[in-house]
Amino acid sequence: MSVRSIVLGLLGAISVCGASFFNDRILRQTFLVGNSMPVSVYGMLIVFVALINPWLGKRRFTAGELTVIMAITLASCPVPGSGLLRTFTSSLIMPVRYQQTEASWRENKILDYIPERMLPDYKSNDAVLDGFSAGLGEGDKHASFSSIPWKEWRRPVVFWTPMIVLLWFAMIALSTVLHQQWSSHEHIPYPIAGFVDSLLPAKNSWGSTMFRTKLFWIGLGMVLCIHLNNYLCVWFPEQMIPVQLRLPLGGFGRVFPIVTRGGGWSLFWPTIYFTVLGICFLIPSDISFTFAVAPWLWAIVCGFLAQYGITLTQPIEGSYWYTCLNAKMFLLYGSTVGLFLTICYTGRYYYWNVLKTALGLNRGKDQAPGLQTWGCRLFIVFIVLFTAYLVYAGMDWQLAVMYSSVIVIFYVVMARIVCESGLFHLQLNVFPCCIIWGLLGSVNLGPRTLLIMQTISVVLICDPRESLMPFMMNSMKMLERQRQPLGKTSFWAGVALIVGLAVALPLTLYLQYDHGSAIWEGWAEEAVPRMQFNNAIAVKQKLLAQGVLEQSESVSGWARFANMAPNGMCMWSFVIGLALVLAFSAARLRFTWWPLHPMMFVTWNTPHMPSLAGSFFIGWVIKKLVIKYGGTNVYAKAKPFMIGLIAGEILGAILPSVVAAIYYFATNGEMPKAFRVLLG
Repeated sequence: MSVRSIVLGLLGAISVCGASFFNDRILRQTFLVGNSMPVSVYGMLIVFVALINPWLGKRRFTAGELTVIMAITLASCPVPGSGLLRTFTSSLIMPVRYQQTEASWRENKILDYIPERMLPDYKSNDAVLDGFSAGLGEGDKHASFSSIPWKEWRRPVVFWTPMIVLLWFAMIALSTVLHQQWSSHEHIPYPIAGFVDSLLPAKNSWGSTMFRTKLFWIGLGMVLCIHLNNYLCVWFPEQMIPVQLRLPLGGFGRVFPIVTRGGGWSLFWPTIYFTVLGICFLIPSDISFTFAVAPWLWAIVCGFLAQYGITLTQPIEGSYWYTCLNAKMFLLYGSTVGLFLTICYTGRYYYWNVLKTALGLNRGKDQAPGLQTWGCRLFIVFIVLFTAYLVYAGMDWQLAVMYSSVIVIFYVVMARIVCESGLFHLQLNVFPCCIIWGLLGSVNLGPRTLLIMQTISVVLICDPRESLMPFMMNSMKMLERQRQPLGKTSFWAGVALIVGLAVALPLTLYLQYDHGSAIWEGWAEEAVPRMQFNNAIAVKQKLLAQGVLEQSESVSGWARFANMAPNGMCMWSFVIGLALVLAFSAARLRFTWWPLHPMMFVTWNTPHMPSLAGSFFIGWVIKKLVIKYGGTNVYAKAKPFMIGLIAGEILGAILPSVVAAIYYFATNGEMPKAFRVLLG
C-alpha cells in the first residue's frame, strides 16, 4: 500500500461522490453507481489500465496499488446515489409539502409524529421548502451558494450522520470477519472480483495479458459499437438505425396467461445485457439457470394463487405496497433468514472461534487471526452504538435490538448473493420496520413508533442496490489476490465514506435548490416521501376504528410482547420462505444433479430480476453449448471474449456520460439527450 494509491483512492471517492447526482439527475445518463458494479469506477479502471498506465514508465501503478485505489473508491459508492443521497434530502423535506396539499395528512397531523430533529427547520425559513420545490436559480443564472438554507439543514444532518456512519463502520468491520470464511474456506466464486483481476497488469508487465488477446478486443469493440450507435440514434433518429436489444416477444403472453396473471408480463420483453452474458461465464451454470427461471416460477405461483383470490403482492395492512405489510416481503425475509442460517451453519466453527477470541475466551493455539478478531470486536462496538442510537431516535431498546438484527441479516445475505453469483443489480427489499410490524402487530406499535421506524428504514435502506457490504466483500477479495493489507485498506475505506459524504451532501443540496422541480423524479420526490406517512395514517385510522388507538400509543417496552398479534398471512409466508431455502440447500448438498440454487427464493420476487432473466438464460445456454461441444479448452479460449462484453458495456455506459457533460458545459447548461445502458 503506497501513499499515492491512498491519495488517488480518496480522489476517486471525491470524483464519484461529486459527479453522481449531477450525472444521474441533470444529465440523465446511466447512473455512475447504480448497482454493485458501478460503471464509473470500473470504467475508470479500464481506461487507466489500457491507455494511461502503460505510458507512465517507471512510475506505472502496480496491480496492488490499483486494487487499493479501487477498494477505497468503491467504499464511497453507497453515498451519492440510491444508497443514500438519491432520496435522503427529499424524504426529509417533501413530507412538509404533502402535509400542506393532502387533506388526510392535515387531518391526522401526521407530521407531528416525527421528532423535529429528524427534519430540516422549515418553520423558520420559507426558502427551505419553497426553494427546494421551485428552485432558487433564475433562467440561466444559477443560485448563489449563500442563498441555500444551509443553517436550516444543519439539524437533520447532525442527527442522521452518526446513525448512518455507525452502520457503515459496523458493516466494514463485519466484512473483515466474513472474508476469510467465504474466500479461503468456502471458495465462493467472486465473479466481479475475478473480472477486475483479469484486467490488472501482470507482475513486471506494462498491462494485463487480457489486453493482448484479440477476442477480448473483439467482444469489447462489438458491444461498444452497439451502444455508441444507439446513443447516436438518440441524437440523430432520422439518420441512424438502432440495434434493438429488447426482444419483442409480448405475443407469447397470450399463450401463457398464468404468467401474465401473476405479474410476469415483462418477462416476454427481455432485454439483452452484455454484462450479464459475461458474468454467466464466470459463475456456476446452476446459478445462471436459477436466475433465468426464478422470476418465471414466481409469476406462475402468483398467477396460480390469483385464480383463487390469493394475492402475495397487495397490502395486507398499510396503504403503500413498497413498505406495507404484504406476503411477498415476508416470503422474501423467510428465504433471507434461511440463507443466513445456511451461511452460519457452514462456517459455524470459524465464526464461533472468532467470537471466542474476540471476547477473550480463546487463548490457546486456536486463536483467530488478529484482523478477524479486531474486526469482530469493532463490529460489536459499532452495532451496539448503532442500536443505542436507534433508542435515542425514539425506539424502545427491544425494538432497536430487533431492528439491528434484521438489518445485519439483510446485509450479510445481500453481500453473499453478490459475491457468489455476480448478481450485480440486486434490490433485496426487506425492511426491518415491516418485519417488526408483522411480528408484533400494529396495536403493539402504534402509528408514532411505526412511523419513526419506517422513516429510519427509508433513510438507511430504501433502495439497497448500492449497499456497502457487497462493495467491501468484493474489494477484500481483490486485495487478497494482490496481497494487500485488508485492515489498513478498510480504515481508508471508512475515511472515503466520510470524505464522500462531506462532498456529496452539500453538492446534492445545492443542485436540488438550484434546479428545483426541474430535476425531480417520481420515485425520489414523490413516492419515497409519501410511503411511510401514508402507512402510518392507514394504521392510525384502523386502530381508531377498532377503538385501540390510545392503547397502542401507551404501550412500551416488554408490554409490546405481552400481547403479540403476528399477522397470520405474513408468518405463514415467512415459514414457507424459510422452509424452501432450507429444503433446497439440503437437496443441493445431497444430490449432485440438483438444478436449482436456493438463492432462487431470495431473488425470484425482487423488482429487477424479470429484466435480467432473459440475459441469464442466454448466457446459460451459451456456456452450456461451449462446454458441451468445445470442452474446457474452448471455454478457456472464449472467456476473454465474454470478459470483453462486460468491459464494452461498461465503456458504452460511461462514454455517453462524458459526452453529455461536455455538451452541457459547452452549451451553457443546455440539457443533453438522455441515454441509459443499464437499469435505472
